Order: sequence, then C-alpha cells, then structure tokens
Amino acid sequence: MPVSDYEPVIGLEVHAQLLTRSKLFCSCATAFGAPPNTQVCPTCLGLPGALPALNRRAVEMAVKAGKALGCKVQRRSIWARKNYFYPDLPKGYQISQYEIPICEGGSVPVPAPDGSIREVGLVRIHLEEDAGKNVHGAAESEVDLNRSGVPLIEIVSKPEIGGAEEASEYLKSLRLVLMYLGVNDGNLEEGSFRCDANVSIRRRGAQKLGTRVELKNINSFRFVRQAIEFEIERQAGVLDGGGQITQETRLFDSEKGETRSMRSKEEANDYRYFPEPDLPPLTLTDAFVEAVEVPRLPHQRAADLLAAGVSAADARTIVNDVRLVELHGAIAAAAGAAHARRAAHLVVGEVSRLRNEKLIDLGAPRFTPDQIAEVFRLQDAGALGSTAAREVLSEVLTTGKPPARIVEEKGLALVSDDAALSAVVSAILARSPGEIEKYKAGKKNLLGFFVGQAMKELKGKGNPSALGALFQKRLDDG
Repeated sequence: MPVSDYEPVIGLEVHAQLLTRSKLFCSCATAFGAPPNTQVCPTCLGLPGALPALNRRAVEMAVKAGKALGCKVQRRSIWARKNYFYPDLPKGYQISQYEIPICEGGSVPVPAPDGSIREVGLVRIHLEEDAGKNVHGAAESEVDLNRSGVPLIEIVSKPEIGGAEEASEYLKSLRLVLMYLGVNDGNLEEGSFRCDANVSIRRRGAQKLGTRVELKNINSFRFVRQAIEFEIERQAGVLDGGGQITQETRLFDSEKGETRSMRSKEEANDYRYFPEPDLPPLTLTDAFVEAVEVPRLPHQRAADLLAAGVSAADARTIVNDVRLVELHGAIAAAAGAAHARRAAHLVVGEVSRLRNEKLIDLGAPRFTPDQIAEVFRLQDAGALGSTAAREVLSEVLTTGKPPARIVEEKGLALVSDDAALSAVVSAILARSPGEIEKYKAGKKNLLGFFVGQAMKELKGKGNPSALGALFQKRLDDG
C-alpha cells in the first residue's frame, strides 16, 4: 500500500532555552561557549544539601510566552522531580513540571501558503531545568555541566500536524514568536531551540491513532522535514509488510538521512514523577501576570505592514527577521508613516545586501533612522536624484556619516540652476533636429529621450523635473 494511503499524525515538543543571565535555580551564568565545567556550583552539580532558589525572570519569560500564544496561565503550578539516570544528570533527576504546568492550552499561528493563518493547538508549556552535555571523543566520553540547570520552557503541541512541511512551518513560526518576545534566541546550532517529533501514521479515514515514535537529535528545519518524511515511509513499509510499529525513541542520522532505533520509548510512569520537596508550589498573582507585556507578534506585524502599503513580498521578508522589523519601524517613525513602503524597499534591498556582505551590523549600526529620513527628505525636495540618493544611503549605512556631508564631499547635489540647465537644454536641442521633428509630429514620449540626454550630460546630477519642464516649454513654444 503506498504512503499516500496513510495519514501522518505529528506532535512536536520544543525545548527553548530562556534568555536569562543566570540558571533556573542558582546564580551560575548561562553564557554559551564557556570552558567546560566553569559555570557550575553545588546546586547545579547536584551536591548533597544544596537547595534550589527560583529565578523570577525565567518565570516572567514563561508567562510572556504563554500569554503570547493564548495559553491559560495557571496561578498555581507544581514542581516535580523527573527521575532517570544519565551521566549528564548529576542529581539523578530533573526538576520540571508535570501534573500542573505553568501554562495550558493555547496555539501557534502558522501562515498557510494562501496567506491565511492556521492555529496549531498546544497542550501545555512548562518550565524545567536543562541537563548537562555528554562530549564523546574517540577514546573516552566526558561530561560538561555548564548547561545543567539552564532554564527551559517545553512547548508541547497537540498531535494535529499533518505532514513534514507543516511541522517545519510550525517550528519556524514558533521560533519567530519566541524571538519577537525576547525569551529565546532561536539558535538551533547551539541547541537553544531543540525539537523532538512524535510521529505516527494511520489508514486514511481511521479514527484511532497509530503507535507513535519519538524522533530526537534534529537541529535544523531541513532535517525536521527529512526525519519525518523518512519515518512516515519507514512506518508505512513496516505496516505494509504485516509488521507492527514499536513504540520507541529513534535518532535521526543527518548524514544518511535516516532514523535508527535508540531505546524503547518511556512513558510518564517510567520517570516516577513526584512533587519536588525542596520547592513550594509556584503561585502567581493576577498583578504579576498582568504586568507581563506582550509585543505585537509576527502575523500581526505583517498585517500592520500590509495596511501601511508595504507589498506582501516585502512584508514577509521583514517579519521573518526581528532586526529588520525593528529597523523598518524606526525608519518609518523617523521619516513619517507615508514612507513605510519606501522604508521597506530600503530594508529588504540595500540593508539586507550590505548585511549579507558583512558591511553592516544591525546589532550595532553606525547609522541612525534619522539619517535615513534625511536622505528621503533631500530626494523629495529635489536636492538629490534617485541614483545619487542610493549612493548616499549606501554610504550612510556603512559609515554613519551625515548625509549632507556625503552629498557635499561627493558633489552629488542636483543641478537646479535655471541658467545651467538652460545651457544644457540648448545644447541637446541643437544636436537633435530629427528628434525635434518627430516630437512635433506627435511623438510626445520623446520628451523622456531629451531629459535622458541632459541627465547623461550632467552625469546624473540634473533635476529631472526642472529639465522636463524646460524641454517641454522650448519644444512646444518653438
């Protein structure tokens, strides 16, 4: 039976590291890339007698994520010990939440190809501490506990994702929301945004869910698609061969493009969850929850851009990058709302090009939005032509020099002096008798030819509006 006769049912579990300076239950730093085992203390090392103390900022970030995704933020949640043995878990248990998580329900807005938004439901969001990291060498394995105790939120979707492509789009949307909120940096390579996929298949039209398999070790959107597609085909092959799907955890091998068995899948009772005795229930007041502010989310920002006249293509590009959203908003505010479309062209075009060439850093830009707005004003006032304006903008972006100084140093100001322009107009007309006759015979579009010749003569510095008016007067009167 072909794969098309089966329906995939997918649920995703995302572990997102929160952007706090210290760990969830101690004051150790969370910076990535520090020498192994240098950001540790008795608490995150799991030494006897060390007690956890909750990081308030991590709770605020979890609440912010929950509010943004439409979850019910629980005023009372409970910490639990999740028990299992692994070398990178020195306590022998992980402090997490189980029976009563900090957030329940909600959904992730996922843009569809037709521009509509599909809401993928969530089961829960809960807080937990991260484990350490096993580092495997050729001859031995070592443990780095710098990551032990780093705060995470685990975001669990409902099993209602219908394919590999939709799973990838869901993850992109969720990652972008968390980055907009400032609670996660979205870095898949460093492991601060990690995904496990629960994949099952069933005959089309069937109501009962198939046996699920958990896929781990997926660190890119492309690999998510590949892993899920491979697993769907593998499970279809097993069922078509008369076999049964084993509930298990499988690793994705990105080099071979296949999944392989890792261990049998644990159930909740395998972890022997019980309430964490060293931490009281987490109690939130209404005032605490209400004080957590949520910015406008990507799909809302996209709607704002479209309403301001920005094209759909430019809007999609801008909202997919938090830095571009911030920059566009700042330029539009400095230049005026009427320039939103113009600012979008600049951000999507020249700004993105210069950033890709590593000539500008949007994290620490040399230019200001007011400088960009000044260039727009110079062009609108007829002091700069379009070509010169692009040159000035490029230099402003890369050097941060004042636009007026760039115009002066490069001699880019438009020539608008009537006497200077009249002299050029006379010279062009004197050598274009044939074109003059055609114009007078009715080919009025030749006016563009005359203006173009004059602009060429003036090396792009002539005022095209003034030149057009002079040529039209001379041609029509003569």
